[in-house]
Amino acid sequence: MKHSFSLFSLFLICGVAAPLHAQSLDDKIGQMLMVGFRGFSIKDGSAIAEDLEKRNLGGVILYEYDGLLKTHDRNIDGKRQLKRLTKALRQKAKTPLLIAIDQEGGEVRRLKKDRKFKEALSHAQLGRIDSDRRTRREAKKIARPLSKLGVNVNFAPVVDVNLNSENPIIGRLGRSFSRNPAKVVKHARAFIEVHEKRRVITAIKHFPGHGSAHNDSHHGMADVTGAWQEIELVPYRELLRGDLSCTMVMTAHIFNAKLDEKWPATLSTKIIDGILRKQMGYDGVVVSDDMQMKAIAGFFGLEESIGRAINAGVDIVLFGNNLNYDPAVTQKTIAIVKKLVASKKIPRSRIDESYRRIMALKKRCGVRP
Repeated sequence: MKHSFSLFSLFLICGVAAPLHAQSLDDKIGQMLMVGFRGFSIKDGSAIAEDLEKRNLGGVILYEYDGLLKTHDRNIDGKRQLKRLTKALRQKAKTPLLIAIDQEGGEVRRLKKDRKFKEALSHAQLGRIDSDRRTRREAKKIARPLSKLGVNVNFAPVVDVNLNSENPIIGRLGRSFSRNPAKVVKHARAFIEVHEKRRVITAIKHFPGHGSAHNDSHHGMADVTGAWQEIELVPYRELLRGDLSCTMVMTAHIFNAKLDEKWPATLSTKIIDGILRKQMGYDGVVVSDDMQMKAIAGFFGLEESIGRAINAGVDIVLFGNNLNYDPAVTQKTIAIVKKLVASKKIPRSRIDESYRRIMALKKRCGVRP
Protein backbone atom coordinates (compact mmCIF):
# COMPACT_ATOMS: atom_id res chain seq x y z
CA MET A 1 0.00 0.00 0.00
CA LYS A 2 1.02 3.62 -0.45
CA HIS A 3 1.95 6.09 2.30
CA SER A 4 -1.74 6.73 2.99
CA PHE A 5 -2.07 3.15 4.25
CA SER A 6 -0.74 4.13 7.63
CA LEU A 7 -3.46 5.85 9.62
CA PHE A 8 -6.70 4.13 8.63
CA SER A 9 -5.11 0.72 8.26
CA LEU A 10 -3.39 1.11 11.61
CA PHE A 11 -6.74 1.77 13.22
CA LEU A 12 -8.19 -1.31 11.46
CA ILE A 13 -5.31 -3.49 12.62
CA CYS A 14 -5.69 -2.21 16.17
CA GLY A 15 -9.40 -3.02 16.01
CA VAL A 16 -10.82 0.47 16.45
CA ALA A 17 -12.45 2.83 13.99
CA ALA A 18 -10.55 5.79 12.59
CA PRO A 19 -11.68 9.03 14.28
CA LEU A 20 -13.71 11.44 12.19
CA HIS A 21 -11.02 14.14 12.32
CA ALA A 22 -8.44 11.73 10.85
CA GLN A 23 -9.66 12.41 7.31
CA SER A 24 -10.15 15.61 5.34
CA LEU A 25 -13.56 16.61 4.00
CA ASP A 26 -12.45 15.52 0.51
CA ASP A 27 -11.44 12.10 1.81
CA LYS A 28 -14.72 11.63 3.67
CA ILE A 29 -16.72 12.53 0.57
CA GLY A 30 -14.59 10.13 -1.47
CA GLN A 31 -15.62 7.33 0.87
CA MET A 32 -19.27 8.13 0.12
CA LEU A 33 -18.88 7.36 -3.59
CA MET A 34 -18.93 4.11 -5.55
CA VAL A 35 -18.27 4.20 -9.30
CA GLY A 36 -17.92 1.92 -12.29
CA PHE A 37 -15.09 2.02 -14.81
CA ARG A 38 -13.89 0.32 -17.97
CA GLY A 39 -11.04 -2.15 -18.19
CA PHE A 40 -9.91 -5.65 -17.30
CA SER A 41 -6.92 -4.09 -15.54
CA ILE A 42 -5.93 -0.80 -13.90
CA LYS A 43 -3.53 1.45 -15.78
CA ASP A 44 -1.39 3.98 -13.95
CA GLY A 45 -2.70 7.48 -14.59
CA SER A 46 -6.18 6.28 -15.57
CA ALA A 47 -9.21 8.02 -14.08
CA ILE A 48 -10.03 5.11 -11.78
CA ALA A 49 -6.41 4.84 -10.58
CA GLU A 50 -6.37 8.56 -9.75
CA ASP A 51 -9.75 8.32 -8.01
CA LEU A 52 -8.36 5.58 -5.76
CA GLU A 53 -4.95 7.11 -5.14
CA LYS A 54 -5.81 10.81 -4.92
CA ARG A 55 -9.52 11.07 -4.11
CA ASN A 56 -9.96 8.27 -1.55
CA LEU A 57 -12.73 6.61 -3.57
CA GLY A 58 -14.65 4.33 -1.22
CA GLY A 59 -15.96 1.72 -3.65
CA VAL A 60 -16.12 0.41 -7.19
CA ILE A 61 -18.74 -1.65 -9.01
CA LEU A 62 -17.82 -4.26 -11.60
CA TYR A 63 -19.74 -5.29 -14.71
CA GLU A 64 -19.38 -7.98 -17.32
CA TYR A 65 -21.34 -6.10 -20.02
CA ASP A 66 -20.74 -2.54 -21.19
CA GLY A 67 -24.17 -1.02 -21.64
CA LEU A 68 -23.03 1.79 -23.92
CA LEU A 69 -20.53 -0.06 -26.09
CA LYS A 70 -22.80 -3.14 -26.24
CA THR A 71 -19.85 -5.47 -25.67
CA HIS A 72 -18.96 -8.08 -23.05
CA ASP A 73 -15.55 -6.51 -22.52
CA ARG A 74 -16.04 -4.44 -19.40
CA ASN A 75 -14.34 -5.71 -16.20
CA ILE A 76 -14.72 -9.49 -16.08
CA ASP A 77 -12.95 -11.91 -18.41
CA GLY A 78 -12.29 -14.90 -16.17
CA LYS A 79 -11.27 -16.03 -12.68
CA ARG A 80 -7.56 -15.25 -12.85
CA GLN A 81 -8.12 -11.89 -14.50
CA LEU A 82 -10.77 -10.89 -11.96
CA LYS A 83 -8.56 -11.84 -9.03
CA ARG A 84 -5.71 -9.76 -10.49
CA LEU A 85 -8.06 -6.84 -11.01
CA THR A 86 -9.45 -6.83 -7.47
CA LYS A 87 -5.92 -7.11 -6.06
CA ALA A 88 -4.78 -4.14 -8.16
CA LEU A 89 -7.79 -2.10 -7.05
CA ARG A 90 -7.04 -2.77 -3.38
CA GLN A 91 -3.40 -1.83 -3.86
CA LYS A 92 -4.33 1.49 -5.46
CA ALA A 93 -6.85 2.43 -2.79
CA LYS A 94 -5.98 4.86 0.01
CA THR A 95 -8.53 3.22 2.31
CA PRO A 96 -9.77 -0.41 2.33
CA LEU A 97 -12.08 -0.63 -0.65
CA LEU A 98 -15.61 -1.89 -1.27
CA ILE A 99 -15.56 -3.95 -4.49
CA ALA A 100 -19.13 -4.62 -5.55
CA ILE A 101 -21.03 -6.70 -8.06
CA ASP A 102 -24.63 -7.68 -8.83
CA GLN A 103 -24.68 -11.47 -8.53
CA GLU A 104 -28.22 -12.43 -7.58
CA GLY A 105 -28.46 -15.69 -9.46
CA GLY A 106 -30.74 -16.38 -12.40
CA GLU A 107 -30.95 -13.56 -14.97
CA VAL A 108 -29.00 -10.97 -12.98
CA ARG A 109 -25.42 -12.12 -12.75
CA ARG A 110 -22.07 -10.67 -13.81
CA LEU A 111 -20.10 -13.90 -13.47
CA LYS A 112 -21.25 -15.90 -16.50
CA LYS A 113 -21.00 -19.54 -17.48
CA ASP A 114 -19.10 -18.73 -20.69
CA ARG A 115 -16.33 -17.26 -18.51
CA LYS A 116 -16.12 -20.48 -16.49
CA PHE A 117 -18.17 -19.32 -13.51
CA LYS A 118 -20.82 -21.48 -11.83
CA GLU A 119 -24.40 -20.31 -12.16
CA ALA A 120 -27.01 -20.29 -9.40
CA LEU A 121 -30.78 -20.48 -9.43
CA SER A 122 -32.88 -17.32 -9.47
CA HIS A 123 -34.70 -16.00 -6.42
CA ALA A 124 -38.01 -17.00 -8.01
CA GLN A 125 -36.85 -20.59 -8.54
CA LEU A 126 -35.67 -20.79 -4.94
CA GLY A 127 -38.97 -19.41 -3.69
CA ARG A 128 -40.86 -22.09 -5.61
CA ILE A 129 -38.60 -24.86 -4.28
CA ASP A 130 -38.96 -23.30 -0.82
CA SER A 131 -36.11 -25.18 0.84
CA ASP A 132 -33.83 -23.35 3.26
CA ARG A 133 -31.10 -25.90 2.57
CA ARG A 134 -31.34 -25.42 -1.19
CA THR A 135 -31.24 -21.63 -0.88
CA ARG A 136 -28.10 -21.86 1.24
CA ARG A 137 -26.51 -24.23 -1.27
CA GLU A 138 -27.23 -21.88 -4.17
CA ALA A 139 -26.07 -18.86 -2.16
CA LYS A 140 -22.80 -20.67 -1.46
CA LYS A 141 -22.26 -21.02 -5.23
CA ILE A 142 -22.34 -17.23 -5.34
CA ALA A 143 -20.63 -16.13 -2.12
CA ARG A 144 -17.71 -18.55 -2.15
CA PRO A 145 -16.20 -17.49 -5.49
CA LEU A 146 -16.85 -13.81 -4.75
CA SER A 147 -14.85 -14.09 -1.55
CA LYS A 148 -12.02 -16.00 -3.22
CA LEU A 149 -11.82 -13.53 -6.10
CA GLY A 150 -11.67 -10.44 -3.93
CA VAL A 151 -15.23 -9.14 -4.39
CA ASN A 152 -16.50 -8.08 -0.96
CA VAL A 153 -19.96 -6.64 -1.76
CA ASN A 154 -22.85 -8.39 -3.49
CA PHE A 155 -25.82 -6.16 -4.32
CA ALA A 156 -28.26 -8.89 -3.39
CA PRO A 157 -30.63 -10.32 -2.29
CA VAL A 158 -33.68 -8.72 -3.83
CA VAL A 159 -36.37 -8.49 -1.15
CA ASP A 160 -39.05 -6.93 -3.33
CA VAL A 161 -42.40 -8.64 -2.81
CA ASN A 162 -43.65 -9.99 -6.15
CA LEU A 163 -46.98 -8.20 -6.23
CA ASN A 164 -46.85 -7.70 -10.00
CA SER A 165 -45.53 -10.80 -11.76
CA GLU A 166 -45.43 -8.80 -15.03
CA ASN A 167 -43.13 -6.17 -13.53
CA PRO A 168 -40.47 -5.88 -16.29
CA ILE A 169 -37.49 -5.43 -13.98
CA ILE A 170 -38.44 -7.69 -11.02
CA GLY A 171 -41.23 -10.22 -11.56
CA ARG A 172 -40.64 -10.97 -15.21
CA LEU A 173 -36.93 -11.56 -14.56
CA GLY A 174 -37.52 -13.94 -11.66
CA ARG A 175 -35.81 -11.64 -9.17
CA SER A 176 -38.31 -11.95 -6.31
CA PHE A 177 -38.52 -14.92 -3.98
CA SER A 178 -42.29 -14.66 -3.59
CA ARG A 179 -45.42 -12.53 -3.32
CA ASN A 180 -45.54 -13.74 0.30
CA PRO A 181 -43.35 -11.42 2.42
CA ALA A 182 -42.68 -14.12 5.03
CA LYS A 183 -41.21 -16.36 2.34
CA VAL A 184 -39.12 -13.45 1.04
CA VAL A 185 -37.72 -12.93 4.54
CA LYS A 186 -36.97 -16.64 5.02
CA HIS A 187 -34.94 -17.03 1.84
CA ALA A 188 -33.29 -13.61 1.98
CA ARG A 189 -32.05 -14.34 5.50
CA ALA A 190 -30.55 -17.66 4.39
CA PHE A 191 -28.89 -15.96 1.40
CA ILE A 192 -27.43 -13.22 3.59
CA GLU A 193 -26.16 -15.56 6.31
CA VAL A 194 -24.21 -17.61 3.75
CA HIS A 195 -22.56 -14.42 2.46
CA GLU A 196 -21.74 -13.17 5.96
CA LYS A 197 -19.88 -16.41 6.75
CA ARG A 198 -17.61 -15.62 3.83
CA ARG A 199 -17.18 -11.95 4.70
CA VAL A 200 -19.17 -10.74 1.69
CA ILE A 201 -21.35 -7.72 2.45
CA THR A 202 -24.89 -7.87 1.05
CA ALA A 203 -27.45 -5.18 0.21
CA ILE A 204 -31.16 -5.77 0.50
CA LYS A 205 -33.03 -3.98 -2.25
CA HIS A 206 -34.98 -2.00 -3.45
CA PHE A 207 -36.31 0.08 -0.53
CA PRO A 208 -39.20 0.77 0.04
CA GLY A 209 -40.38 -1.80 -2.52
CA HIS A 210 -40.16 -2.14 -6.31
CA GLY A 211 -42.21 -5.32 -6.68
CA SER A 212 -45.51 -3.67 -7.58
CA ALA A 213 -44.12 -1.41 -10.33
CA HIS A 214 -45.39 -1.58 -13.89
CA ASN A 215 -42.29 -0.10 -15.51
CA ASP A 216 -38.49 -0.09 -15.25
CA SER A 217 -36.74 2.74 -13.39
CA HIS A 218 -33.68 2.22 -15.61
CA HIS A 219 -35.66 3.85 -18.42
CA GLY A 220 -37.94 6.32 -16.64
CA MET A 221 -39.79 7.16 -13.46
CA ALA A 222 -41.59 4.18 -11.93
CA ASP A 223 -44.71 5.46 -10.18
CA VAL A 224 -46.02 2.80 -7.79
CA THR A 225 -48.49 5.04 -5.97
CA GLY A 226 -51.57 3.09 -7.03
CA ALA A 227 -50.05 -0.37 -6.68
CA TRP A 228 -47.68 -0.23 -3.68
CA GLN A 229 -48.77 -2.01 -0.50
CA GLU A 230 -47.64 -1.75 3.11
CA ILE A 231 -46.52 -5.40 3.09
CA GLU A 232 -43.60 -4.37 0.87
CA LEU A 233 -41.93 -2.95 3.98
CA VAL A 234 -42.18 -6.25 5.87
CA PRO A 235 -38.89 -7.79 4.58
CA TYR A 236 -36.93 -4.72 5.66
CA ARG A 237 -38.56 -4.53 9.06
CA GLU A 238 -37.99 -8.23 9.75
CA LEU A 239 -34.47 -8.55 8.35
CA LEU A 240 -33.10 -5.36 9.90
CA ARG A 241 -34.24 -6.28 13.40
CA GLY A 242 -32.11 -9.45 13.20
CA ASP A 243 -28.39 -9.94 13.72
CA LEU A 244 -27.26 -9.19 10.18
CA SER A 245 -24.20 -7.04 10.74
CA CYS A 246 -22.85 -6.98 7.18
CA THR A 247 -25.93 -5.86 5.28
CA MET A 248 -26.66 -2.52 3.61
CA VAL A 249 -29.96 -1.19 2.26
CA MET A 250 -30.23 -0.08 -1.37
CA THR A 251 -32.85 2.48 -2.31
CA ALA A 252 -35.30 2.28 -5.19
CA HIS A 253 -35.78 5.07 -7.73
CA ILE A 254 -39.52 4.68 -7.45
CA PHE A 255 -42.09 7.44 -6.88
CA ASN A 256 -44.71 6.65 -4.26
CA ALA A 257 -47.05 9.51 -3.38
CA LYS A 258 -48.41 7.41 -0.49
CA LEU A 259 -45.03 7.89 1.21
CA ASP A 260 -43.76 11.14 -0.33
CA GLU A 261 -45.92 13.27 -2.58
CA LYS A 262 -42.95 15.05 -4.17
CA TRP A 263 -39.72 13.05 -4.33
CA PRO A 264 -38.68 9.54 -5.47
CA ALA A 265 -37.42 7.27 -2.70
CA THR A 266 -33.69 7.82 -3.28
CA LEU A 267 -34.18 11.57 -2.83
CA SER A 268 -36.82 11.39 -0.11
CA THR A 269 -36.15 12.45 3.47
CA LYS A 270 -39.61 11.15 4.41
CA ILE A 271 -38.82 7.67 3.11
CA ILE A 272 -35.14 7.20 4.04
CA ASP A 273 -34.78 9.29 7.19
CA GLY A 274 -38.41 9.04 8.23
CA ILE A 275 -39.37 5.42 7.57
CA LEU A 276 -36.04 3.56 7.36
CA ARG A 277 -34.05 5.49 9.96
CA LYS A 278 -36.64 6.70 12.47
CA GLN A 279 -39.52 4.22 12.20
CA MET A 280 -37.41 1.10 11.64
CA GLY A 281 -34.44 2.30 13.71
CA TYR A 282 -31.88 1.48 11.02
CA ASP A 283 -28.49 3.18 11.49
CA GLY A 284 -26.49 1.17 8.96
CA VAL A 285 -25.28 2.11 5.49
CA VAL A 286 -27.77 3.17 2.83
CA VAL A 287 -26.55 2.94 -0.77
CA SER A 288 -28.40 4.47 -3.70
CA ASP A 289 -29.29 2.54 -6.80
CA ASP A 290 -27.40 3.78 -9.86
CA MET A 291 -27.82 7.56 -10.01
CA GLN A 292 -27.43 7.46 -13.79
CA MET A 293 -30.68 5.54 -14.24
CA LYS A 294 -33.30 7.57 -16.12
CA ALA A 295 -35.66 7.71 -13.13
CA ILE A 296 -33.12 10.09 -11.54
CA ALA A 297 -30.88 11.42 -14.33
CA GLY A 298 -33.85 12.04 -16.64
CA PHE A 299 -35.66 14.29 -14.15
CA PHE A 300 -33.07 15.87 -11.87
CA GLY A 301 -29.74 17.59 -12.41
CA LEU A 302 -26.57 16.11 -10.96
CA GLU A 303 -26.22 18.69 -8.19
CA GLU A 304 -29.85 18.47 -7.11
CA SER A 305 -29.94 14.67 -7.11
CA ILE A 306 -26.68 14.34 -5.17
CA GLY A 307 -27.65 16.97 -2.62
CA ARG A 308 -31.13 15.58 -2.05
CA ALA A 309 -29.91 11.97 -1.81
CA ILE A 310 -27.32 12.81 0.84
CA ASN A 311 -29.69 15.00 2.84
CA ALA A 312 -32.32 12.25 2.66
CA GLY A 313 -29.90 9.83 4.33
CA VAL A 314 -28.02 8.07 1.51
CA ASP A 315 -24.47 7.23 2.64
CA ILE A 316 -22.99 5.78 -0.56
CA VAL A 317 -23.90 7.45 -3.86
CA LEU A 318 -23.56 4.97 -6.71
CA PHE A 319 -22.61 5.83 -10.30
CA GLY A 320 -22.49 2.63 -12.36
CA ASN A 321 -20.97 4.49 -15.33
CA ASN A 322 -22.60 1.89 -17.54
CA LEU A 323 -25.77 3.65 -18.70
CA ASN A 324 -23.70 6.78 -19.15
CA TYR A 325 -19.91 6.96 -19.05
CA ASP A 326 -18.09 9.81 -17.35
CA PRO A 327 -14.57 9.01 -16.14
CA ALA A 328 -14.55 12.32 -14.23
CA VAL A 329 -17.71 11.57 -12.23
CA THR A 330 -15.82 11.08 -8.94
CA GLN A 331 -13.99 14.37 -9.27
CA LYS A 332 -17.19 16.20 -10.27
CA THR A 333 -19.21 14.72 -7.44
CA ILE A 334 -16.65 15.58 -4.77
CA ALA A 335 -16.59 19.17 -6.06
CA ILE A 336 -20.41 19.34 -5.99
CA VAL A 337 -20.66 17.99 -2.45
CA LYS A 338 -17.94 20.35 -1.20
CA LYS A 339 -19.81 23.27 -2.75
CA LEU A 340 -23.07 22.18 -1.11
CA VAL A 341 -21.33 21.81 2.26
CA ALA A 342 -19.69 25.24 1.91
CA SER A 343 -23.07 26.82 1.14
CA LYS A 344 -24.61 24.91 4.07
CA LYS A 345 -27.07 23.14 1.77
CA ILE A 346 -25.61 19.88 3.11
CA PRO A 347 -24.68 20.00 6.82
CA ARG A 348 -21.11 18.95 7.54
CA SER A 349 -22.61 16.62 10.15
CA ARG A 350 -24.26 14.58 7.36
CA ILE A 351 -20.86 13.88 5.82
CA ASP A 352 -19.45 12.88 9.20
CA GLU A 353 -22.46 10.67 9.85
CA SER A 354 -22.09 8.78 6.55
CA TYR A 355 -18.34 8.48 6.99
CA ARG A 356 -18.88 6.96 10.44
CA ARG A 357 -21.34 4.41 9.10
CA ILE A 358 -19.12 3.42 6.17
CA MET A 359 -15.98 3.06 8.29
CA ALA A 360 -17.90 1.03 10.87
CA LEU A 361 -19.21 -1.30 8.16
CA LYS A 362 -15.74 -1.83 6.71
CA LYS A 363 -14.24 -2.55 10.11
CA ARG A 364 -17.09 -4.79 11.23
CA CYS A 365 -17.11 -6.84 8.05
CA GLY A 366 -13.35 -7.28 7.72
CA VAL A 367 -12.73 -5.13 4.63
CA ARG A 368 -8.95 -5.19 4.40
CA PRO A 369 -6.23 -3.54 2.28
